Amino acid sequence: MKPVFEYTRGMREKQQHYCPGCTHGIAHRLIMEVLDERDALGNTIGVSPVGCSIVAHQYMNIDMLEAPHGRAPAVASGIKRVHPEAYVFTYQGDGDLASIGTSEIIHAAERGEKFCTFFINNAIYGMTGGQMAPTTLVGQKATTCVAGRDPKQAGFPLRMSEIISQIDGAVYVERVTVTTPGDIRKAKKAIERAFNVQEQKLGFAFVEILSTCPTNWGMTPVAAIDWLRENMIPYYPVKQFKCVEGV
Repeated sequence: MKPVFEYTRGMREKQQHYCPGCTHGIAHRLIMEVLDERDALGNTIGVSPVGCSIVAHQYMNIDMLEAPHGRAPAVASGIKRVHPEAYVFTYQGDGDLASIGTSEIIHAAERGEKFCTFFINNAIYGMTGGQMAPTTLVGQKATTCVAGRDPKQAGFPLRMSEIISQIDGAVYVERVTVTTPGDIRKAKKAIERAFNVQEQKLGFAFVEILSTCPTNWGMTPVAAIDWLRENMIPYYPVKQFKCVEGV
């Protein structure tokens, strides 16, 4: 009988702490699959800061460091400069990257740092209780905006891929999602291209992955996928914003 699922060597065989229906686990596996296929697991250093992914090192079978909240790009910049031949990436959520860490990611891109960032956007603060994030949609409810986000009070959601794509040092920027098998295949290709950019030392690579948070959205996993497709994708279009030739 042909197995329907096998662990990639890049993932530790350990039960994850993520809530049912959360798509962090899919993103983890895709990154590790790409590195495994490159035989690069022993030459990779990942950085995860505060957030739902704070214990990603327990699942990803590579060398990893934890960073203070929002500071993963600064830590990764130092690591990549000391280990220029290693694959280096940050794995960050929207509350981390688009709020406390906004300046860090902007300046890493501006400097053209030669690592990859994988940005998980689920439009809410997941780990700390479902507060409004910089990416929370207008009208979307959260524990700190129970009537829904009001742009007159809280401003508009940040579109990080659009912002990063305007920076000269960022040479590859794409937004993907992981809600269907087809989307997952496209997401894996984006991750491959990001590591190609790093391998060729072309500059900074940024992949945004639209994700679900059923627990804090107050939905079932299936309903959360539908909500993402019906509400997030119209505001955060899934597309390639920037790509240098040859990757």
